[in-house]
Amino acid sequence: MQTVEEIAEAIVAREGGYVNDPDDPGGATHFGVTIGTMRRLGLDLTGDGGVDVADVRALSRAQAVSIFVEEYFRRPGLGGLPESVQAPVFDMYVNAGSAAVKILQRLLGQIGHDLAVDGVIGPLTIRAAHAADRAAPGHLADAYGIARRNYYYALADRRPQSRKYARRRDGGKGGWIARAEEFISPKFHLSAAAHMERTRAWG
Repeated sequence: MQTVEEIAEAIVAREGGYVNDPDDPGGATHFGVTIGTMRRLGLDLTGDGGVDVADVRALSRAQAVSIFVEEYFRRPGLGGLPESVQAPVFDMYVNAGSAAVKILQRLLGQIGHDLAVDGVIGPLTIRAAHAADRAAPGHLADAYGIARRNYYYALADRRPQSRKYARRRDGGKGGWIARAEEFISPKFHLSAAAHMERTRAWG
């Protein structure tokens, strides 16, 4: 199994470098770390008394890995989940915060576990996730990845500015969908035709 640091390194590689996309509600990001996160942590890397885009640009890869491990894995308690879903939930937590846990909780609820969908990993969520993983070994991660992919499509349905993250200009799968499918067995990947049909209503 990968260590949490190795998973975080892969997330940083997936996120890429500095971006300040006006359509991204997170604002300026570097290696996937948002300016909001840096302000919350008080990371004034330039020493000028404030946290702004210059500090985001100054963030190192090693600092990003450390932030992800501490703030997006250990603090929310992802280590209590089954090993099979730690990497995909971690990756999604970096991308969407507590929505990553809510996706898992909804999924567990759909298969019969009585859980609050509150985005918090507590004893009930941990117990339900382990029970689901034991009941269908090897399938929980695929089910989570499919639910995550559906989350992205639904978000793009509601927010036209986000559609470019789910569908490329040529109609192919955008970064969100490709990212979700990295954690899904190939047999459950959508075909190009199915993806285009799913996004046809976007025009």
